[in-house]
Amino acid sequence: MANTPHILIADDDRQIRTSITRFLSDSGFRVSAAEDGVAAFAAVENGRFDLVVLDIKMPGMDGIQTLNEIKKIDKDQHVILCSAYGEFKQDFSSWVSDAYVVKSADMRELKETIKSILGV
Repeated sequence: MANTPHILIADDDRQIRTSITRFLSDSGFRVSAAEDGVAAFAAVENGRFDLVVLDIKMPGMDGIQTLNEIKKIDKDQHVILCSAYGEFKQDFSSWVSDAYVVKSADMRELKETIKSILGV
C-alpha cells in the first residue's frame, strides 16, 4: 500500500468527484477528494500526493488558480487539468500542468494519462 500512488481529485460536482474517486480506487490508486480549489490547495499544503487532478471551473479558486498556487509551493507536483471544456487546452496558463484531459464518462484516458505521468 505504501507504494500505491496517492491521487487528489478536486471537483465541485459531487457526483463527478465520487465517480472519478471510485474509478481510480477500483484501478488500484489511493484517492483523496476535495470539493473545490481552496480545499485542494489546503490538502496539498498539508499532505503529499503523487498527482493532483483539478477541474477547471470551480467556485472561489478555479483550477488554473489552484494549479498556479500549488506550483508555487511545489514546482514538481504532478497536476492534470480535467475539464468538460476543451477550449481551455489552448489557454497558456494551463500549460503549467502535466496534462489536460477532457472529462468523459469513459475515464480510461484519465487513467492512462495518470499511469503515463507516474510511470506505473
